[in-house]
Amino acid sequence: MHKLLAVAPILLAACSTAPAQPPVHGETPGHTCTADGTSQFIGQTRSDKVAGAIKRVSKAAVLRWAPPGVMLTMDYRFDRVTVWLDSANKVTQIKCG
Repeated sequence: MHKLLAVAPILLAACSTAPAQPPVHGETPGHTCTADGTSQFIGQTRSDKVAGAIKRVSKAAVLRWAPPGVMLTMDYRFDRVTVWLDSANKVTQIKCG
């Protein structure tokens, strides 16, 4: 019985599967944000349609809304676009990161 308890962790470890390549925070393959061409969205109202268009134009995988008074993390992500809003939910600024 004691031998079985000693061998059990090894047997369980053999059954686990690890991902082929662990994801890297801030890097989504094929998505590197570029703010070129995003100025066309300044002044538009926040919506899912606008979010999708900004992501498409910027080539970002992640969109982060930044309403007034909200604190944002300082980490830089190559695959993220940040969209600043005013109190009326209008886009005021768009930057990558």
